[in-house]
Amino acid sequence: MAVKPQRNPSSRSSKATASAKSPPVTDKQARIRTETQAAKSLVAKAAIAKPHVALVLQGGGALGAYQAGVYQALHEHNLTPDWVVGTSIGAINAAIIAGNPRETRLARLREFWDRVGQADAIDMSKVPDISRQLNIWLATMETYTRGVPGFFAPRAANPFALGMHVTPEDASFYDTAGLAGTLNELIDFDYLNASGGMRLTVSAMKVICGSLVNFDSRRRRIGVEHIMASGALPPGFPAVRVDGDLYWDGGMYSNTPLETVLEDEPRRDTICVMVDLWLADGAEPTSLEEVQTRQKDVTFASRSQAHIDSYLRTSKLRSAARALYARLPPELQDSHDLKDLKALGKATTIHVVRLQYTGRDWNMASKDINFSRGSIGWRWEQGYNDALRALEGCKESLFEPDDSGIVIHDFRPAADIVSCA
Repeated sequence: MAVKPQRNPSSRSSKATASAKSPPVTDKQARIRTETQAAKSLVAKAAIAKPHVALVLQGGGALGAYQAGVYQALHEHNLTPDWVVGTSIGAINAAIIAGNPRETRLARLREFWDRVGQADAIDMSKVPDISRQLNIWLATMETYTRGVPGFFAPRAANPFALGMHVTPEDASFYDTAGLAGTLNELIDFDYLNASGGMRLTVSAMKVICGSLVNFDSRRRRIGVEHIMASGALPPGFPAVRVDGDLYWDGGMYSNTPLETVLEDEPRRDTICVMVDLWLADGAEPTSLEEVQTRQKDVTFASRSQAHIDSYLRTSKLRSAARALYARLPPELQDSHDLKDLKALGKATTIHVVRLQYTGRDWNMASKDINFSRGSIGWRWEQGYNDALRALEGCKESLFEPDDSGIVIHDFRPAADIVSCA
């Protein structure tokens, strides 16, 4: 496996070429200009190479606004995904992206996050970072007690909360009927399921056996129930019944469905943008808050490295099959019995562009239920800026074939990557 070393492009001031009357170019303006030019260069290469583009979105509640920012950068630079794969909040973002035509896609995504955003108790722009923890606490308490409009609401006189038996669809602290209504308003399911449209895959876990099921628009019609099932995290949210079976949040089994892309057939050259919301690596916790935060990060962080290692082993076998096939005499190469050997050895390259939400100033255990508008806006902006930097960092190497079959372009901050060796 090739891992391309990445760096955050430094800010650069453009050379003074304008007249003396022109205002000086700031570092921020120069950086945005450089990143935009790099993104346009990347899109031009993509138009020539015509790679298959996949967008993989992790589950993470309110942190999903970061993914929306990443998509905005791709959208503005015409790097449109052919396939969107998501779990939980990633499934919601993915369904909104795939379920709307290009001209309304970003607006619908923005409308969803505007709906679920809660007013800040304090003006986030006028307080130091440490004071924002108070705002997080207040936003969290509001979520616990009142829910999130257009998403979920606490059940009144809930016997489940008292330990009593209820129907499986009512076995939760919150009612998610609001989310169903929101999704039906913001997603055109006829458009989503139309032949030749953007492919959508969302994952959910079957309650009775714990197996992961992918609902794929290439194989079945996707409805609001499939999106709801992917985000049905117990005990907060109720299980959702699909075709007679109960499902919970797919993140309980695999919160970053990268393997869905790696295992897809037929294989093809692919650019896979993977957006992580939880930090798999982190420092040793020294307080209760840090323990709870670390526990949540580890529980829902990406297990993608295991899938990448497995894919790498398979790629080595494909390489061996390719070499063996090339050594066969022509009469054996055309043999019906050996046709599978040729198909197995087909050379393809997957470029995985890995982005990571960090959000250190809001790094609390309740961060995934912090729907304050200030936090949502900041996450969106961070995702947008991170995606622009990634586009610039990848511009020279994203379309190069690689003998290993997979190349990782890791744009996680170096401080967030801890060796477990």
